[in-house]
Amino acid sequence: MDEGEVAKSAQTFDPLQLDIQLCFALYTASNLMTRAYRPLLEPLGLTYLQYLALMALWTEAPQSVGDLGKRLGLDSSTLTPLFKRMEKADLVTRTRDPSDERRVMIDLTPHARALREKAVSVPGAIFCQLPMPFEESAALKAGVERLIAGLRRADPD
Repeated sequence: MDEGEVAKSAQTFDPLQLDIQLCFALYTASNLMTRAYRPLLEPLGLTYLQYLALMALWTEAPQSVGDLGKRLGLDSSTLTPLFKRMEKADLVTRTRDPSDERRVMIDLTPHARALREKAVSVPGAIFCQLPMPFEESAALKAGVERLIAGLRRADPD
């Protein structure tokens, strides 16, 4: 590129152009990923957010709403209605922590524990839809995790 092309390129650069924004690419990818999960989770009777909460609980249960909020990156104003709906669907129980009445503990029901066996095929089915080899998707995930860690460090809250 010669000096004239560089100057012209610098003059026409628009920092507010939607297509160059990382945030827009991540937002679009997130929406498409959530949409890809929908037909896999629908037969299980789960929404994507319920699936994420169950994965956290399948790893360790019971957990407090606060701990789940930290793990999922969500606040209690989002989690409280979610867990109320999940309780009505016989997926979780909500109880006060006997050692600290302020804490609400979330545990799995037998139905949710059994649902894990049906959900075990979901990650593989999603991976088959990805337009990249495993190594590339693993590298992308690692890059996104670095981005998340950096953004969390920069977040004053």
